[in-house]
Amino acid sequence: MSGVACDCAAVASMSSDAVAAARKGRLKQRYDNEFRLVAGCVPYRVKKGDEGSNPCSSDAAEVEVLMISTPNRADMVFPKGGWEDDEDVYQAASREAMEEAGVKGDINRAALGHWVFKSKSSQNSTSPRGACKGYIFAMEVTEELESWPEQDTHSRRWVSPQEAYQLCRYDWMREALTALLERLSVIEPVAAASTPELTDQAGMYMMLQASSDSAMALC
Repeated sequence: MSGVACDCAAVASMSSDAVAAARKGRLKQRYDNEFRLVAGCVPYRVKKGDEGSNPCSSDAAEVEVLMISTPNRADMVFPKGGWEDDEDVYQAASREAMEEAGVKGDINRAALGHWVFKSKSSQNSTSPRGACKGYIFAMEVTEELESWPEQDTHSRRWVSPQEAYQLCRYDWMREALTALLERLSVIEPVAAASTPELTDQAGMYMMLQASSDSAMALC
C-alpha cells in the first residue's frame, strides 16, 4: 500500500474517558469490486516471567490473546470489521479493536494473513457478491479501557493460546493465531494448508497466499 501512512497514534491518543461511539452503517465502506474490505487483529500480551530466566522458555514469558464474545454463542472471535475510506487498514484494525474489545495497542504492519470470507447463505455461489476480503494483524495491547462502544454486545476475555484454539469460531482464526505464535517464536513454523478452500459450520474462507506488501496493493 504505497503512499498510505499509518496514523495509529491518533487512535492511541484518545483517552479512556472519551471513547467515541462505534461507527455504524456502510456509507464509507471500502470495496474491491464486489468484495467488502474488512480489517481486524489478534490482540495479545506477553506476561514476563522471573528475571534471569531463559527468555525463550515458557517460564520466562507467557502469551495471552484477547477474544470477544457475541450474543447467543459459546465460541468467541477476534475483533474485526469494515475498513472505511477515511482510514488506512491499520487504523481500521485499531479502531475495531477499540470499538469491539476496548483495547488499544501497537499494530504490526506485517499482516498475519488475509482471507476471503463468504457467508453461509452464499458459500455455494461462485459470485463474490456478499463476500469480504479481510486483513488480520497482530496487536500488542498497551491499554485496556474500562468502557468501550460495543461492550453491551461484546465482552472480552484473556485466554491462553491453547484455550483460544478451542474457542475460535472459524478455522481462519486458528490460522491467524498460529501465524502470531510463530512470529513470537512460541511455536515452530507449520506448513500452510494444502488446499485453498476450507469450510466450517458457519461459513467458508479461502486463504490468500501473499506477502504483507502485496496484501496492501488493493488500496
